Amino acid sequence: MKNVFDRVRKAPGVVMSAKEYRADFVTEFEAKTGVVWKLERAQHFDERGLPSWEAFARGDWDRSLALMEDMRQEFAADHPERIEFRRIRVVEEPISPYVHWELAVLRVRAQEGERGRVVPASAVTDFETGHPVPELVAFGPSLMYEVLYDREGVHTGGRRITEPDVIEPCLPVFASLYERAEDLVEYFDRVVTPLPPPRLVP
Repeated sequence: MKNVFDRVRKAPGVVMSAKEYRADFVTEFEAKTGVVWKLERAQHFDERGLPSWEAFARGDWDRSLALMEDMRQEFAADHPERIEFRRIRVVEEPISPYVHWELAVLRVRAQEGERGRVVPASAVTDFETGHPVPELVAFGPSLMYEVLYDREGVHTGGRRITEPDVIEPCLPVFASLYERAEDLVEYFDRVVTPLPPPRLVP
């Protein structure tokens, strides 16, 4: 199988800081209609600065859940009717503490309009020839971001890729993964324990 994501890794792109990436993303998102794809692979990110994550990291699960609820209005605003945001979340089992927390957040996002689905890690094995699949957001055949993180999982920015020859072959892969995936809310209700995940810090 041709590994379309190898071409993404090698493709030229404009590297942006986290601040530059967010600004560029917002500009493109506000002008976009139709489907936006997000492929999310890593099993741990560091979301410091986000109150719900920080409460989770301290072991205060009830507070973390309450803070997720406080974000509902913000999440709803993130998903206007002109956009269908399709998230493909790769999940390894047993579920890591971070993914446990994130799936709870994504469940709220799904209830507010995001179209999230879950695939097992085995679904992307053929594309992981030496490297995990990259974290990607695709706005269509002429714009895709590779979202960048450091070794600790802290978001550091993104690469703006605009070569259709690189992006277009990825789109049917996203569609195939999404078609085979399980609805995120159904997965959460079926698999994720209602008990809090382990705390991240003493």
